Amino acid sequence: MRKITPSEKGNVLIGIIVIIALIVVAVIAATTFFALKTINELLTENKKLKESLARLTQEDQVGYAKVMKQETKEGKLYTTLKFVETARDDKANKILEKEYTIEGEIVHFDALIVKFGNQLVIDGKERSLYLWRRVYGENMSPSAGYPIEEAGQEPVRYKGLLEELRAKDQKTFWAAVWELANDPQKLSKLGVQAIYGNAVYSQLKPGVIYVFKISNTGQVYPETVPEM
Repeated sequence: MRKITPSEKGNVLIGIIVIIALIVVAVIAATTFFALKTINELLTENKKLKESLARLTQEDQVGYAKVMKQETKEGKLYTTLKFVETARDDKANKILEKEYTIEGEIVHFDALIVKFGNQLVIDGKERSLYLWRRVYGENMSPSAGYPIEEAGQEPVRYKGLLEELRAKDQKTFWAAVWELANDPQKLSKLGVQAIYGNAVYSQLKPGVIYVFKISNTGQVYPETVPEM
C-alpha cells in the first residue's frame, strides 16, 4: 500500500478546512435569510403588529439630563450626569435612570429614530419610535460610548407595546429595529426609515436641566430650564 506523502496530507487537510468553511458560510447565510424573511413577513403581513404600531402617539418630550457634579482630577475635568427617560404617556413618570461620569463638559446623547410608513400602520398614519442608544464625551469615539438602552432588547419606553404578538415575533421585531443603527437602509424598501438625532451640549453646568424634545421631522434637540 502506497504511503501518503506529507504534501498529500496537507492537501487533504486544506480540503477539509475549505469544506468546513463553506458549511459555516452556508449556515450563516441561511440563518440571515430566514431572519430577514421573518421580519419581512412581520412588517407586511402581521395585522397585530400594524395595530400595535397604530397605538404609538406623537411625542414631544422623551427625557432629560442634569449635571450632578463636576470635578477636576489630575488636571482633567469630569462631569457626572444623570440621564432620565420618561414614560410616553406621562412626562413625570421616570422609567429609566442612569448616571454617567464622562471626561470633559461636552456630552453627546445618541438617539436612533425609526419611522414606519403609512402602509405599515393599520390606520394609514406614519408613526415613529425613539430609541436611546448611548452617551459619550468629546474625548470619546461614539462606539466607545456608554449604553442607555440595551441594543436588541425591548426598550423600557415601549414595554408592552407588542404584547399581542408572540414572544418570538417580538424578539425578531426589536432585533431588526436595533440593527438599523448599523444599516439604516436595511428595511427602507418595506417603508421603514431610520434616522439619527444627536443632541450636543457644550459647557454643561450644575443647576440646569436639559430637556430632550423631538421635532416634527424626528430630530432630537435640547431645551434648558433652571433646576428648581
